[in-house]
Amino acid sequence: MYESFFGLSATPFSLLPDANFLFFSKHHKRVANLLEYGTIMQSGFMVITGEVGAGKTTIISHFLKNIGPNVSVGVITNPSNSFGSLFGWIAAAFDIEAEKDEIKIYNAFIEYLLAQYAKGKRTVLIVDEAQNMTVQMLEDLRMLSNVNSARDLLLQIVLVGQPELLATLKRNDLRQFIQRISVHCHLTALTAEETALYIRHRLSVVGGKPELFDDEACAAIHYFAYGVPRLINLLCDHTLMYAFAEDEKQITFDTVFEVVSDHNSSELSAFRHFPAGQTREQLQLALRQREEA
Repeated sequence: MYESFFGLSATPFSLLPDANFLFFSKHHKRVANLLEYGTIMQSGFMVITGEVGAGKTTIISHFLKNIGPNVSVGVITNPSNSFGSLFGWIAAAFDIEAEKDEIKIYNAFIEYLLAQYAKGKRTVLIVDEAQNMTVQMLEDLRMLSNVNSARDLLLQIVLVGQPELLATLKRNDLRQFIQRISVHCHLTALTAEETALYIRHRLSVVGGKPELFDDEACAAIHYFAYGVPRLINLLCDHTLMYAFAEDEKQITFDTVFEVVSDHNSSELSAFRHFPAGQTREQLQLALRQREEA
């Protein structure tokens, strides 16, 4: 809608986890490197956690985009025992045709793993939104990993989820599971400096000018979006829509403030609310001082 007005080749702040837009903050780069390292070094279990909208799925998309031909990957995107058993999800992830009987599905999957191993390929199972898994499903995963021997690793498992996943894994009845986790990394929110770099990185991907968002706008976006990439995308997208409607060629503090003011009138706003008693001018000054500090 506003792309041609700002000279952009595509929408820069889509909420979809597009690997082409991945910005490597300090923590995002660490997670991506550890995921690659764990895969190469044959880590049995890897766990990636982070708050909602932190960029976990985008990192997985990047990993899948760059995976080598010697790795067979299956992805479960939102496991829930309400829609079938774990083995049913696994069969679907690897396109394994099997009857509904779980024992037959299990045997078919073991045959699949052995066939991949015979071809010199490693098999990686990625479970996204793993915080939705039940304790029994996690225990089934642990038991499934017993297919790996001391010499041969047939299956690697990556769990990706929100912090609730950690709370589940710390349960006493899952202590055997947590002992098998070789790699764990946690994604945090972006800093103010990283937020500005993030915004300008996404603009550069679609041919946008870095000055489209001025420094005060970037500082305000970081503040109101808590440094969370998904919220940053949402706020940036809306500010571009507002600026387009007003025929403004640059996003400023005023644009961001207007968008957040409109959103904060709703109880469903995901953005940070203004501090009680603080005026617009006081907030702008506080953000400016924080940026200069």
